[in-house]
Amino acid sequence: MNYCAKCVMPSTRPGITFDINGVCSACQSYENRKKIDYAQRWRELEKLCERYRGLNGPYGYDCMIAVSGGKDSHFQTYIMKEVLGMNPLLVSVEDNFQMTKAGAHNLKNISEAFGCDLITMKPNLRAQKAIVKYTFEKYGKPTYFVDRYIYTYPLHMAAKFETPLLVYGENVSYEYGGSCDTETYSAKDQIFNGVGYGIPTEELLIGGVTMKDLNFFEPPKEKVIESLEPIYLSYFLEWNSFKNFEVAKRYGFHDLTHEWKRTHHVEQMDQIDSPAYLVHSWMKYPKFGHASATDYSARMVRYGMLSREEAFELVDKHDHALDPRCVREFCEFAGYSEREFWRIIESHYNSDIFEQDNTSYRWKLKKTFR
Repeated sequence: MNYCAKCVMPSTRPGITFDINGVCSACQSYENRKKIDYAQRWRELEKLCERYRGLNGPYGYDCMIAVSGGKDSHFQTYIMKEVLGMNPLLVSVEDNFQMTKAGAHNLKNISEAFGCDLITMKPNLRAQKAIVKYTFEKYGKPTYFVDRYIYTYPLHMAAKFETPLLVYGENVSYEYGGSCDTETYSAKDQIFNGVGYGIPTEELLIGGVTMKDLNFFEPPKEKVIESLEPIYLSYFLEWNSFKNFEVAKRYGFHDLTHEWKRTHHVEQMDQIDSPAYLVHSWMKYPKFGHASATDYSARMVRYGMLSREEAFELVDKHDHALDPRCVREFCEFAGYSEREFWRIIESHYNSDIFEQDNTSYRWKLKKTFR
């Protein structure tokens, strides 16, 4: 494994690239901000809003925002409703896992704080439990079922409510490195970023699951998607997770500070809704040698909040240490014993980058180049 010369992102992140100086594509994207005229891009966003404002009459919805209730969802709603004066309909997909107190509060709060209607979908629980086990055991993707809905359901709702302007947060591949890292405001290709894409739907028809159980699981027809205007808000302004958090707090967003300190995270403000869901993001560790601690430490280096050396210290301390609460709640949901859970995890360790330590019986990264 090689690491970015500027931050702590490894070469094993899917789709990431490095320049001749060993700098990762995410750091290159961040550096590119210096060349961008964000005042001009803001004017472009204002023009987009003017195009769709009042589309459904003076009191109708004129845009839709895909939300989870998180800090970025609060920030997106703040920009569209409070700053730009749009009348958004919020749409969310819940994951059916047990929620934290903060997560339950935030989903309610985003509607109340900004005075927005919120439509939330709870997917078919029986189908989810069957598919969670299958995709976890075979692919190491325990939340594929929910993640796909997160990308497809807002598109269906935007079409049904005739609100073509569909607002997402950041372009993850461009901001943090990935295969779809072209800088663009259009989010029409977002579903192909790999999180909720790549497993044939027919393969998931298991345990009695039929296509009747998977409403909205497939994206709308191409012609319908072409009629929509899904956008990344991060194209139009300088995206910063911590500044978004500060805005969200002013509107009542709660983090996990007084509820739970997660062992495998270096912050307590991101993906705080459901402990069991975090098994998904942590699965990057056995497969690719990095997880949430790397993701956020790398951002904090770019934001000037940490030195590269300080970031590596956090990564070494936290990345491997999946929080026991996440394990416990995921096992309760899926019906695994914790012994079964860890046996499945063992099967997903990438032997190209990991080796077993015979003294501690733990997997450790092979020689890395920092």
